[in-house]
Amino acid sequence: MVKYIIAKQLVGKRVVTSDGFDLGRFIDAEVSEVTGKIVSIIVEPNPDSNIASKVKQEDNQIKVPYNALTAVNDFMVVDRKFL
Repeated sequence: MVKYIIAKQLVGKRVVTSDGFDLGRFIDAEVSEVTGKIVSIIVEPNPDSNIASKVKQEDNQIKVPYNALTAVNDFMVVDRKFL
């Protein structure tokens, strides 16, 4: 059974890597105009995070491919190998 989540429930959720490092917080998602599917999530980096400072950023935002997302619950978990 598919579980639907309202987008505004996701805004502000912490985003962490699969090995426990804090990446930042979710602020937006990039959606394909053709398919309507999520392509990537946009993360505001945690300024105190060593891992966030090492990941490529555009306009002080980190773009994480959607297929890197492994779990969404109290926080969002991304597979570090995709970063």
